[in-house]
Amino acid sequence: MSIYVGNLSYEVTQEDLSAVFAEYGSVKRVQLPTDRETGRLRGFGFVEMSSDAEETAAIEALDGAEWMGRDMKVNKAKPREDRGSGGGGGGRRNDSFSRRY
Repeated sequence: MSIYVGNLSYEVTQEDLSAVFAEYGSVKRVQLPTDRETGRLRGFGFVEMSSDAEETAAIEALDGAEWMGRDMKVNKAKPREDRGSGGGGGGRRNDSFSRRY
């Protein structure tokens, strides 16, 4: 299981987040996704801990807690949806139009 942590400060580091969650058990991994274009943190992350009991304790203690000037949103991460292998965004799927470069 993984924990979703939202509404994070853009200044947070993996070490900061790991230290907060370490109060509730052993932290196995911390991920802080960044924006592809800007490289800036996206304001959320994921934490994996050693046991379900530790993760549950962290979720119950930290959901809604104020940290770094923000109220954190902490819950079980939902499995990532399979978006399929078809390229990006919604637009038309018609090969009959021409592109001019």
